[in-house]
Amino acid sequence: MTSFSSPTRPALLLLLLFSALAAVILSAGPSSAATELVNQVCGGTGDPRFCSAALYSDPRTPTADAYSLAYVAFGLTYLNATRTGDHISRILSSPSLAHRSPALAGGLRSCRRGYAAAVAKLAAAYNDLNSETFADLAGYAGSAARAAGDCDGAFGGSPYAPLVAGRNRDLRRLCEICAAVSKLFT
Repeated sequence: MTSFSSPTRPALLLLLLFSALAAVILSAGPSSAATELVNQVCGGTGDPRFCSAALYSDPRTPTADAYSLAYVAFGLTYLNATRTGDHISRILSSPSLAHRSPALAGGLRSCRRGYAAAVAKLAAAYNDLNSETFADLAGYAGSAARAAGDCDGAFGGSPYAPLVAGRNRDLRRLCEICAAVSKLFT
């Protein structure tokens, strides 16, 4: 059986200490880099708090690089647009809609078309991310944001506008995050 001599034990302890310290430094590196990246992106938006809360709602964000952060941003935006489109469809299929104004139904149909277009643009952005083609990302985000603005416009000053106004605002803010993330690739 081999026994360690005195000079080897301190060397072994130093090696273990160095290994532990290196592991701590390496595990903290990506997290602090991701934090800086999120701060950079969110600083380029009109609502940095919303941006940060939205991005950190995804568990990948604390260790994300620019590419992963783009997936997070566009994924959140796609999910929001899809859910809002589904919400609008549920309202339109509601039996109680027949008792409401035709302006409501017309506005909702317009919004549903806009959200379908937004979902298609965001899916195209996802395809571009998959193929590592980044040139059109900001354009896709802008198109999706316009769909939310068009939905607001479809209601004008109607009392029904609040049915989707909050969702439209959130989609525009998420699209703004996507546009800010897109700048990381230019």
